[in-house]
Amino acid sequence: MADAGTEPVELVDADGQVLEVVTRAELRRRGRAARHRCTYVVVLRPSGDVVVHRRADWKDVYPGAWDLAFGGICDVGEGWRESARRELAEEAGVTGVDLEDLGQVTWQAPGAALLGRVFVAPYDGPVAPADGEVAEVDEVPAADLRSWITGRDVVSDSPDVVLPLLEAHLGLPRG
Repeated sequence: MADAGTEPVELVDADGQVLEVVTRAELRRRGRAARHRCTYVVVLRPSGDVVVHRRADWKDVYPGAWDLAFGGICDVGEGWRESARRELAEEAGVTGVDLEDLGQVTWQAPGAALLGRVFVAPYDGPVAPADGEVAEVDEVPAADLRSWITGRDVVSDSPDVVLPLLEAHLGLPRG
């Protein structure tokens, strides 16, 4: 696997305008002063189950943690939908599906700031992680996600930004 720290990343303002291109390592060094773009893709089964996954232990952020959505940092110059499709293919082995855009999100925490878009991929086929970023997958009923998160090591951002949009999309009561 190539050194992810050397990958170029766009730093953006609150409106998504590119301010500067830096390496991923520089992005991590700057922390929440370095807002970047990323995508989230929820794989939703016809049954209402969500395909969740555990991140590989070698990941630089949230190693070994569970995540509600596939996705990641947008490539330089890459559109939202293009990024979502690429990440879904890389991390889940899923291609050729429709993506429902649930909207734009912002998130900030110590060490990170992002501007993102959340998509839902209705899909009933196999999920076959191929690039090594995903250690394991599971399926959880969407209505049970909030309780499922409790007591698990889960990435900080997707419950904050993905779960509310998913619950609204599905007409589920929040928390």
